[in-house]
Amino acid sequence: MENQQQAEIKQGTRLREIIAVMRKYHFISNFYHQRDPEAICNALQELGPTFIKLGQILSTRPDLVSADYVRALRKLQDQVTADSFASVQQSFEEATGKTIAAVFKEFDQEPFASASIGQVHHATLLDGTPVVVKVQHPAVTQLVNTDLALLRRAVKMVKYVPANTAVVDLDRTLDEISSSLLSEINTLQEAHNGEEFYRLNNGQGIFAVPKVYPSYCAPRILVNQAMTGKSIRQLFVVTTDAEQERNRSLATALVRNFMKQVFVDHFFHADPHPGNILFATAPAGQLEAGREFQHSFKHTEITYQQQRSLPPYRLVYLDFGMMGRLTPVMADGIAEVVLALTSKDQHRIAQAVLGICNQTGELDQLRFTKELAGFMRPYLAEGLGQIDFSNMLYRIIRFCEKNHLQIKPEVTMLIKAFGTLESTVARLDPDISMMAVARPFGLAYLRRKFKARDLADDSLFKLWSVLESAGQLPERIDTALDTFNSGDIEVKLRYPGQRQLLKQVERVANRLLVVIVLAAVILGSSLLIESSTRHPHIYHLGVFGYAISIGVIIVLIVSELWHRIRRWHNNKK
Repeated sequence: MENQQQAEIKQGTRLREIIAVMRKYHFISNFYHQRDPEAICNALQELGPTFIKLGQILSTRPDLVSADYVRALRKLQDQVTADSFASVQQSFEEATGKTIAAVFKEFDQEPFASASIGQVHHATLLDGTPVVVKVQHPAVTQLVNTDLALLRRAVKMVKYVPANTAVVDLDRTLDEISSSLLSEINTLQEAHNGEEFYRLNNGQGIFAVPKVYPSYCAPRILVNQAMTGKSIRQLFVVTTDAEQERNRSLATALVRNFMKQVFVDHFFHADPHPGNILFATAPAGQLEAGREFQHSFKHTEITYQQQRSLPPYRLVYLDFGMMGRLTPVMADGIAEVVLALTSKDQHRIAQAVLGICNQTGELDQLRFTKELAGFMRPYLAEGLGQIDFSNMLYRIIRFCEKNHLQIKPEVTMLIKAFGTLESTVARLDPDISMMAVARPFGLAYLRRKFKARDLADDSLFKLWSVLESAGQLPERIDTALDTFNSGDIEVKLRYPGQRQLLKQVERVANRLLVVIVLAAVILGSSLLIESSTRHPHIYHLGVFGYAISIGVIIVLIVSELWHRIRRWHNNKK
């Protein structure tokens, strides 16, 4: 009982601390309106490790926050003191039931990396295999759950900001980042992701993936194969033609492999920033091995082809805490979007976008298609290298929300990953177009999915049907004209803004009806007052009618003024 009271006291103190920091930096107001990102960063930094991690996750979600926020939040750095080796030993034994000495031949007592969630040590298994061991900080799961719960309470308790003036949906944002953070601290899920990604991508051309050792993993412990190499960002500055040619090959390989992840595996790395991609020298025994991913259009299949030799380097993917998964239906929708964007067909783009969205309210498709065409026109006129993907994605999300559409979460994760990889690829090869590479993959995927031969047969059948119907066209036109003349045909016309116009007509009709009733009441009241010289009650009834009429007139005037002010305010926006 005493421990429970102490825990409640600690939570109350922590809640007051969160609320105080939020008020100090006007957190809710700034975040709602996406203003002053530096103030938000300072608040998160002051609130500690859990909130710093939340900010880092937000920096990878341009679908939730603006491009200015993404840039500011990327600067957040963990300032966490590494746990002592004694603490690491205790955490390992509690999680696995084994001692470090019983599992590892060697284990570095000093971590080579430490962050808000855990720290990473070099080690060697008993058979001599070099590995890296990720150990979570003690009670990190409890700390994260407590801080998230207190954050929700704090948000409800601080000053409320009207939702109709908000730029972001705070509840949705909290749900998204909470889910991402809880997923990231689940080491068993990360281990499962790593195993699947290893199976699908290790040894595919120049790509290598660290092996996961699940028998040594536990809820707070992750053991992976140790990988050598340096961050790919160190290759961004080139001084020779050979280095430039190598970077072109690396850029092409990265794009092609990512397209494979999307259209073949339906399982992709959702955070492929330069820190998660290593450039390493290939082991001597692996220069003649490996498979390079190919897409063959002769047989409309996406296939693998054996390669006799590979270049003397490898690209290594790391960190599988944030992964994306697509259903086959969603992959179809993504392929349609890719083909629509590269074809620059505005109507097709609108239909493709609708296919990857959930409708949350009433939608005027004609207006949406027209507005989307105007929105996309400047982007379609630019080259890929000139497009700011973070800003474009954020604007697309807001545009869809304005039209009662919500892009599905797996799609926003994919586009975010696409934009992250594009920034890396553009630094390696500024001339490469990811969309140009994606288009043939989309075509190959759709051809395989829908079986090109069946489509060809279908097309021949449709062509024969059209030719057969062409001979009957004059007779059908004559029949249609006779039906029209007899009055048996009904024509329905629709046009943009029809619903809004009908609402206006209904509003005017209601006002007209009220005016007619008011006129009748005023006229009746006047007659009652004129004939009330001998009956005071009739006089009072007439005055009462006047009072009601004046009150209704005042309400109508105020209502009309309010309506005009709101319309002016919306137009000003």
